[in-house]
Amino acid sequence: MISKIVVKDARFPLTGGAGSDAIHQNPVYSYTVACLYDDKGNCGTGLAFTLGAGNELVCAAARFYGEKLVGKELPEVMASFGDWFKQRSDEQQFRWLGPHKGVVHLALAAVTNACYDLWAKQQQVPLWKLLLDLTPEQLVNTLDLSYLEEVLSREEAIRMLTEMQASRGAREGVLRTGYPAYDTSAGWFNYPDDQLEANCKRALDNGFRALKLKVGAKDPETDIRRAHIVRNAVGDEIKVMVDANQQWNLPQAIAIGKRLTDINPYWIEEPTHPDDILAHKTLADALNPVKLALGEHVPNKVIFKNYLQTGSAGFIQVDAVRVGGVSEFITVSLLCKKFGVPVVPHVGDMGQLHQHLVLFNHIGMGHEALFLEHIPHLRKHFVHPALITDGFYQTPETPGSSCDLLSLNTFPG
Repeated sequence: MISKIVVKDARFPLTGGAGSDAIHQNPVYSYTVACLYDDKGNCGTGLAFTLGAGNELVCAAARFYGEKLVGKELPEVMASFGDWFKQRSDEQQFRWLGPHKGVVHLALAAVTNACYDLWAKQQQVPLWKLLLDLTPEQLVNTLDLSYLEEVLSREEAIRMLTEMQASRGAREGVLRTGYPAYDTSAGWFNYPDDQLEANCKRALDNGFRALKLKVGAKDPETDIRRAHIVRNAVGDEIKVMVDANQQWNLPQAIAIGKRLTDINPYWIEEPTHPDDILAHKTLADALNPVKLALGEHVPNKVIFKNYLQTGSAGFIQVDAVRVGGVSEFITVSLLCKKFGVPVVPHVGDMGQLHQHLVLFNHIGMGHEALFLEHIPHLRKHFVHPALITDGFYQTPETPGSSCDLLSLNTFPG
């Protein structure tokens, strides 16, 4: 039985330019930490990711959601978690603050993720294994497929998962080899040119075969120069992605995007406002064959559905600590499988939770094991930090979702 919910406001200032992008110059990596306790002493930890100010609002909403679970048996909740998720996301007064986005949806993510972590800990298995051990029907019972009915019915979701079961063995090798990673920390926005070049070379030495550069400078020539520094440092065989963090309007995105094609970017990420689906469609057509990637600021499954329907995104970066948690992440992954678009998550969790989810996506759903973003800056704060060896995430074996925090810079209030 779930006995109590404790929510903490944890904030971790970064230094030396780490985490900087065109919009966020001095980020404070922050978590709403939902700690869900059962009467046996187990604690499920769920995270939602913010950048500091306002995190206390998410914490307040998470307490509201978490209190709805106190006194309930977790296995019973998870047996029909999709129903519980829909009820909570449609709380009539909280829904008015969204719907299904912003503070209230981030809060629901923290509580949802705590449920999945506690569920795996009660079963004494890592989350990736718990998800793989569920039958297709049991897994779909954890999902809320409302507003998707015209493109993904419950029956089709079950059928898709069932069809993948026979070929799982061919994909389980990833558990031994590890899941490929790419390095985001090489190219933060505020790094000077010499540090950028050194970081790129160090990434190669550490086994990474893909890395990312932050762009979106006021002077586009800065972006072009830095992009060529990266390409020259790593050579032609390494994947290089560029990320504008929504800085450009559409005309700028078209003009600068075309100039960046000289370095053969694997994708251009968050080129303009994340709500402007039609602008992304126009841009995708203009820059073809270069693909767009987006998702860290797409709040829910409905907006992802629209991006997929319009063919605007070549890569979907759904983040389980930015949408409604594990449940909505899996829902979006199923949508992407239906539309044939790769899932490469954004990792507001620093990859802790997502290292489990990409294993499930690959083995259980048949998504390509492309790579997973790696950001190392909060490693020392996790009880079981993700292990990267020669550019590969090593398979986590500890029960749960790897989200327990060792140290919390808790914020008063």
